[in-house]
Amino acid sequence: MITETVTPTGSNAIPATRYVIITPARDEAQHIEETIKSVLAQTVKPTEWVIVDDGSTDGTGEIIDRFAAQHRWITALHRPRSGPRQNASAVMEAFYLGYDALKATDWDYLAKLDGDLSFEPNYFERCLDEFRVNLQLGVGGGLIWSVANAMSKPEPCPLNHVRGATKIYRRGCWSAIGGLLRVPGWDTVDEAKASMLGWKVQTFRDLKVLHYRPTGSAEGAWRNAVKDGRADYITGYHPLFMLLKCVKRFFQRPFVLGSCGLLYGFVGAFLRRAPQVNDVALIKYVRTQQLRRLLFLESTWK
Repeated sequence: MITETVTPTGSNAIPATRYVIITPARDEAQHIEETIKSVLAQTVKPTEWVIVDDGSTDGTGEIIDRFAAQHRWITALHRPRSGPRQNASAVMEAFYLGYDALKATDWDYLAKLDGDLSFEPNYFERCLDEFRVNLQLGVGGGLIWSVANAMSKPEPCPLNHVRGATKIYRRGCWSAIGGLLRVPGWDTVDEAKASMLGWKVQTFRDLKVLHYRPTGSAEGAWRNAVKDGRADYITGYHPLFMLLKCVKRFFQRPFVLGSCGLLYGFVGAFLRRAPQVNDVALIKYVRTQQLRRLLFLESTWK
């Protein structure tokens, strides 16, 4: 059963709003100060924020150390560079280093926040309001807007999907899904499992989050597409759904390249017998929802 934790206040009970943030950051010296200042300006501040310098070589570590020295609720951690940026397991290792370092144990919401974002001072307050009015909401976050050449535009995102750069998890949902997998596709598996267990996932379209390194730009178009194809295999995508996804991507930017990269990553993972999600029920759920989507039936799939 999905329930909400409440905190008694006099004769009334209001939903708790204690939240913590974990930020894995690698070579974000150009933007991370904007992210830190955005959090510092929040009308509802986090109980704790752990920022993990994931082997940066550009001064990111010095920046987070400086702010951590000024604010007791910010912790700066450092780990050696462990692998290429496109290795999602490396990102998750940095995330869990931060998670394991959390001192707060009574949090109600957990946010994974990238180190190249900025947002309005009431961002987290409004996000928490969304969780309060919808007790089935397990995963939420604002709409990502990519910034380039002093211009910003929204990244395409289905309403029932939240970009990995800014995800907030209700504690009950976090516990139910068992946290995040340390593999490519973690930001699909978490939502699929949450949906399977009855939780809702939602992007708050009226909450704008500026993203200074657009999704996938760090690896380049080809590597990003290959990574996504590999992640889709690990997640357990139905082969027919994947084939049609590649066909659709063929006519989207980057034309041809993105489609070929997806197919290469998926087929390559299959030929190497890459381990898939160790959850038969979840893979069955994912494939059933994908087939329903192809048949134009009601589905939770994007």
